[in-house]
Amino acid sequence: MKIKQLTIIGVGLIGGSFARAIRSAGMIEKIIGCGRNTQNLEKALALGVIDDFYLDIQSAVKQADLIFIATPVCSFQQILTEVKEAMKADAIITDAGSTKSSVIAAAKAVFTEVPENFIPGHPIAGTENSGVEASFAELYQDHRVILTPLENSNASALECVQELWEAAGAKVVTMTAQHHDLVLAATSHLPHLLAFSLVNTLTTLDEKQEIFENAAGGFRDFTRIASSDPVMWQDICLANRDALLEHLDHFSHDLQELRSALVKGDGEKLKAVFTRAKQSRDSFMNSGSNNDKK
Repeated sequence: MKIKQLTIIGVGLIGGSFARAIRSAGMIEKIIGCGRNTQNLEKALALGVIDDFYLDIQSAVKQADLIFIATPVCSFQQILTEVKEAMKADAIITDAGSTKSSVIAAAKAVFTEVPENFIPGHPIAGTENSGVEASFAELYQDHRVILTPLENSNASALECVQELWEAAGAKVVTMTAQHHDLVLAATSHLPHLLAFSLVNTLTTLDEKQEIFENAAGGFRDFTRIASSDPVMWQDICLANRDALLEHLDHFSHDLQELRSALVKGDGEKLKAVFTRAKQSRDSFMNSGSNNDKK
């Protein structure tokens, strides 16, 4: 299978890496970039990530066989409105949004019903860096990509999207949008919320300069993802608010229990929690199923 024209809306780390990966795999003839930042698109062109670009969505998608949306999830409804006006009837749409229920809701708002050629997706890969200059073809190697097709999804469109991600080196799994959002709230969205919160708290302390100067590897490891794009993560947290709140409440309860153990000097409680956590993480890391990235 080879796609004649791919249009990527949002040529940053995720969109740029997807373009590099499938070009490297020989799955594409022409890649068109689209975005609001001329400088970024010119950089993508100079780097060979795309072959041409447009600033307006309708011009970018009118000849596209596959449309890949890699922008903050809050932008999807407006983008899909523009896409609808100009896309070919048989064009396939997919995305890299970190929340899927909100993406599907945006599609329904624009199209009334989610088009059968729209296959929602989410690559579980990334770095704390952003921009097309941070993109690389190997980003998705051995990482999971979750597709959340609907009951009316076209089988050929689903097969096409799956083949492209597999060509990029990813392991593709499918699940419902609701289950995706619940799982990712726990494994990705909550950790980001906690990392941002911890760094923000430390920044407000009088001793912040000394704290950061004496930070060791554990601090850097835990807070690495606090260097992620704040606008993107604002959108993700709000789009998946209900599932995130559920996990945040659970975590807050457990954190309060740890505080109580500290107040009481209950070393056995602390050791039990730490031991269970260590065993769980060691088991996960040794299973070979971890992605080693956010």
